Amino acid sequence: MPRRRGRYSGRLLIGLIVVALLVGVFAGAVSGYAVAWQEVKRLQDQVSSLSDQVADLENQVSSLSGQIVGLGKENVVYLVQENFSLPDLYEKVKDAVVVIRSTRSTGVAQGSGFWYSFEGQPVIVTNYHVVNGATEIVVTLRNGNAYPATLLGSDPYADLAVLSVSAPKDEIKTLEIVSSSTLKVGDTVVAVGNPYGLTGSMTVGIVSQLGRTLQESTIGNYSIANIIQTSAPINPGNSGGPLLNVRGEVVGITTAIVADSQGLGFAVPSNTILREIGSLIKTGSYNKHPWLGILGRDMDYEIARAMNVDVTYGWLVVSVVPGGPADKAGLRGGTKQYLTSTGTLVTIGGDILIAIDGHRIITLDDLLSYLEEYTAPGQVVEFTVVRNNTTIYVSLELGARPPPS
Repeated sequence: MPRRRGRYSGRLLIGLIVVALLVGVFAGAVSGYAVAWQEVKRLQDQVSSLSDQVADLENQVSSLSGQIVGLGKENVVYLVQENFSLPDLYEKVKDAVVVIRSTRSTGVAQGSGFWYSFEGQPVIVTNYHVVNGATEIVVTLRNGNAYPATLLGSDPYADLAVLSVSAPKDEIKTLEIVSSSTLKVGDTVVAVGNPYGLTGSMTVGIVSQLGRTLQESTIGNYSIANIIQTSAPINPGNSGGPLLNVRGEVVGITTAIVADSQGLGFAVPSNTILREIGSLIKTGSYNKHPWLGILGRDMDYEIARAMNVDVTYGWLVVSVVPGGPADKAGLRGGTKQYLTSTGTLVTIGGDILIAIDGHRIITLDDLLSYLEEYTAPGQVVEFTVVRNNTTIYVSLELGARPPPS
């Protein structure tokens, strides 16, 4: 009997150990499952959070896309049109550009022009030098039909002329002229004209600079002010044709090239056209160009050193016209001659104009562009002047440019 009891006790102990082990395993499994479930739950929460963040990012991208479209046509549409719609632009404007042939005593000249509707009256805008001195002017449309033209008005100081042509209404396709004030260096521009008689040619470039001045032999010592410089290829025969923005609106009129240059052309800004065209059509002329009555030259380091002054920019007054606006205002011309390192004789010692109405004058371009764009005869302007190394202020009442001689 004692042995049997011992055998049973051993079996019971073994059973208890097995049960304990099973309970331990089960408890460990339950505990591990709980930990795993918590980890799964944490990962699900992270996924949910990431989903919310992705949704927020998608909303932000959508909002930015709307803003980009809203930037409007200055940035996005320009790029789209440059890349894909230049043929459409050409189709839009081609029928409005004409060939102008003017007969003179010295021969025949050819240029370009474009239709414009002024208060419902269709006219052709071109350059003054295209029709200057012409005894006969003939305008040929894109369809080949040609008509005699009459000069309505012209302005040599802006190289502008306006013609009247009795063409059928269904053959007249006009262009819109918009302000050139919004132009910036780097803007894309398109020139359409008839270079070397190659009718309907289109070239593309950018605005290289604004506010240039051009010397024109037909107007004496005066300059054409506030000119647009462009890289759009311009050649003889382009003169008078439109300079367009990428929407096909006129922002200038091509006027000149520099011989033997590459990618260097010029255009009269559309603001000048808009300012003058009413007077040209109704009176035949425009006489509101401001006049100072002075001759001068741009300052530079060498001239500043010769005059013993600290200012190396501005416009040096060389001489004043007796009785002119500058003379009446008390501006002074030069007093002695100086031979520059390039062999040029310059009259120095005069007043140096460094600002007009608070706008800095670096070169003559700045002075003439400001006068042409923002002033008129009879208006009083204030010059900041360096005289004998002292800064003074001079008020001047602007006159009107005399007619070209």
